[in-house]
Amino acid sequence: MKIAVDAMGGDNAPKAIIEGVEEARDLYPDLTFDLYGNPDKFTSMIKNHDRLNIIKTTEEIAMGEEPVRAIRKKKDSSIVRAANAVKEGNADAFFSAGNTGAVLAAGIFIVGRIRGIDRPGLTSILPITKPGAKRQSFVYLDSGANAESKEKNLVQFAYLGKFYAEKVLGVANPRVALLNNGAEEDKGDKLHKAVWQLLNAEEELNFIGNIESGDLLFGKADVVVSDGWTANAALKATEGTAKMMLTVIKDGILNGGLRAKLGYLMLKPVFHRIGQKMSTSTYGGAVLLGLKAPVVKTHGSSDPAAVKNTISQIRTMLKTGVVDKTVEFFNQNNE
Repeated sequence: MKIAVDAMGGDNAPKAIIEGVEEARDLYPDLTFDLYGNPDKFTSMIKNHDRLNIIKTTEEIAMGEEPVRAIRKKKDSSIVRAANAVKEGNADAFFSAGNTGAVLAAGIFIVGRIRGIDRPGLTSILPITKPGAKRQSFVYLDSGANAESKEKNLVQFAYLGKFYAEKVLGVANPRVALLNNGAEEDKGDKLHKAVWQLLNAEEELNFIGNIESGDLLFGKADVVVSDGWTANAALKATEGTAKMMLTVIKDGILNGGLRAKLGYLMLKPVFHRIGQKMSTSTYGGAVLLGLKAPVVKTHGSSDPAAVKNTISQIRTMLKTGVVDKTVEFFNQNNE
C-alpha cells in the first residue's frame, strides 16, 4: 500500500512530517511512501530511505492561500501532485497537514467524488470522555467541508459515518444521532426536523434520534451527523471549553500555594492520561469521506505522533476497504 504524502504542509513541516512518516514506516512493513516537496528542505532529515520515495515539486501552497485558486494555479505544488498521484492510480491514499481548504479542494476536484455522493463530508474522530465507556471515540461529520447542506446530504453523511464506524472503528450496528438543539423529535429548524424524519425512515440505519452539543463527548452515539456550519461551531466551542478549563486548572495550581503544587505532583500521571485522551494527536486526522480514495488532513500544528497515528488510520482504511464498501452501496442505490 502506497501513501502520497504532502511533505511541505503544516506549521511544523517538513520536520514533523518526515519524523512521523519514518515512525509509521518502521511500524508497518506493508506501507510505502511517496514524499512530495522540495528535496532540499527535507532530504537531510531522513534517517533511513527504506520505502521512502522522494518526488520533487517546485511550488508550495501556503496555509493562508485561497484554496481553489491555489490548486488551479500551482499545478506543481506538493498538494496537487500528491492528489494527482491518487487520481492516476499511482498511490492509494493522500495525506497532508497543509492548507485545509486546498486539501479539501484537491480531494473533491482531483481525486473525485464517489458516484452518488453529492457532497463529501469532513469526518473527525472525537474522544468519548465518559468513565467506563465501552468505546474510546466516535465519528463526527460534517465537521466543516460544507457550510450549507441539504436534507439528502445529511442522510448521505449518516451512511458514510456508519461505514467508517463499522470498518475502521470496528463498531457493529453503530448508533447514529443527529446534532440538534434539543433531544426531542420536534426540535430544530426546518432542515433538522426534515432530516430527523428521513433518518428515522432509513431501515439500514440504527438511528437513535437527536443529540445535544453538551452530550457529544459522553458516548451516547457512535456516529453524530450535522451540517458543516453547526458541527464546526459546536466542535470549536467544545475545544475552547476544554482549553479554558485546562487554563483555569493550571492557574489554580500556580496560585494555590504549596498544597496545590504538592497535589499536582501527586496527580501528574492522571493529568498526563487525561491529556493523552483529549489530544488531537491520539485519534489521527480528519477524513474527507465520499471520495474515491482516502484523503486525510491532520491538524496544521501536528507533531510526529499525530502524523504517525494518522498514517495508522489511513492504513486501517485501506486494509478494511471502507471506500470500496461506500462505492458498492451508493452504486447500488443509483442504478
